[in-house]
Amino acid sequence: MRTRGRMLLAVWYCLLGSFQASEGQFPRACVSSKNLMEKECCPPWKGDGSPCGQLSGRGSCQDIVLSDAPVGPQFPFTGVDDRESWPSIFYNRTCQCSGNFMGFNCGNCKFGFRGPKCTETHFLVRRSIFDLSVPEKDKFLAYLSLSKHTISPHYVIPTGTYGQMNNGSTPMFNDISIYDLFVWIHYYVSMDTFLGGTEIWRDIDFAHEAPGFLPWHRLFLLLWEKEIQELTGDENFTIPYWDWRDAKSCDVCIDEYMGGRNSANPNLLSPASFFSSWQIVCSRLEEYNRRQVLCDGTPEGPLQRNPGNQDMDRTQRLPSSADVEFCLSLTQYESGPMDKTANYSFRNTLEGFASPLTGISNTSQSTMHNALHIYMNGTMSQVQGSANDPIFLLHHTFVDSIFEQWLRRHHPLLEVYPEANAPIGHNRDSYMVPFIPLYRIGDFFILSRDLGYDYSYLQDSDLDFFQYYIKPYLEQARRIWPWLIGAALLGSVLTAGLGGLTSLLRRRCRKRKQLFEESQPLLMEKADYHSLYQSHL
Repeated sequence: MRTRGRMLLAVWYCLLGSFQASEGQFPRACVSSKNLMEKECCPPWKGDGSPCGQLSGRGSCQDIVLSDAPVGPQFPFTGVDDRESWPSIFYNRTCQCSGNFMGFNCGNCKFGFRGPKCTETHFLVRRSIFDLSVPEKDKFLAYLSLSKHTISPHYVIPTGTYGQMNNGSTPMFNDISIYDLFVWIHYYVSMDTFLGGTEIWRDIDFAHEAPGFLPWHRLFLLLWEKEIQELTGDENFTIPYWDWRDAKSCDVCIDEYMGGRNSANPNLLSPASFFSSWQIVCSRLEEYNRRQVLCDGTPEGPLQRNPGNQDMDRTQRLPSSADVEFCLSLTQYESGPMDKTANYSFRNTLEGFASPLTGISNTSQSTMHNALHIYMNGTMSQVQGSANDPIFLLHHTFVDSIFEQWLRRHHPLLEVYPEANAPIGHNRDSYMVPFIPLYRIGDFFILSRDLGYDYSYLQDSDLDFFQYYIKPYLEQARRIWPWLIGAALLGSVLTAGLGGLTSLLRRRCRKRKQLFEESQPLLMEKADYHSLYQSHL
């Protein structure tokens, strides 16, 4: 194992030369005091040197238009959190890209496109980690380790609030590795609000416990996937999923995959695992709250995991196939207060705050998505630091596939996603925290195929195509068949009536023509015939 690890380390460094710009949080090009005080993030595109690639028609620097839709009552403050009305505390002008272009400087292509002009479609398929060959699986592990040990060349993280930066005049930012950048993003989107002194507000989360949970994580995975593609130069890389339905234990928790148990300390990973030497970040939430500071990316100790020894009163088992099927049967995406107390909500049930047996909210239990986090009984069990554990990726990719199944089964219109009165940051037209460039939540309430990817176990068979695409229309036809038959009968009666009337008129016309011809001479001069033809015309 160690020999293989050294070989893969060599691969990591060989791959470094191909890294390009991608998406993330705070672009390095936008964190000077000038940028922050002028509230503008419109870096030049290297292809033509103009802001947002404007000279090449890729985009332009524009004012940000924020949604004014009202939010729910869960957060009763205004002007105390940098994430409110994202990203207006930091920027009010950013690049708005045209066509298929994307990125903080419009230098990239939208998901599902590639090429110098972003006109080529590019479709990827995410596969089960157990369907990967040994070389494919080892490459995936190597890519994760490479991203963990490579400083992001294009993004930094803030180590202070905008107020602590003196409203931008004294920037406070740190370097961070590519992998830890995404850990930090997941921490920042779900951290508590600082109210001053030692006071905090816990009932706030811009990516969980509300409608945006699934679209936000869909974008999060796409960006993480894209970052690794560009780091490695492997544009066909996809994050694999772990299908945990009916699992009796953590079958990815072995050294050949995501790391086995340490025999000397069951809370740590086996020394033979790729991830046993990883240091976690952004896990000391109570310390940050007490000091009123942000996570600065400092290493905080080894990755911890002790699967199966969780609080059994909270999570008794891993989810079953029946649990997933019940979630998929729920027709409402969101309901009621649109938070973790929502009943019969597909989102709330899949997230794990409502029972997968009844759909009724029960926040004392952690089921479905939440059950996996609690079951791991370690770093992954705390929301803010959970992305430190690479199982997070496999888990959320499978959760996204369940979201995809629901979209295909129910064909919801965009209007199904709430436009207003959701918890702060979760309305349809809200920009998702903390991404620069900007993405609206509603833009990811769409099929994965429209974003350039699919799941191997969801790819259309004839039966799937019939069930999810033809069957709904046949069902609609079944409901309206009496009206169709009535319309057909009425059409037949009208057709018969019109036919009879037409026949009668024709008979009368022929009789009049016969009488007219009998009154005409049998022989006519040529000129007389020509005149008659014209008159008939």
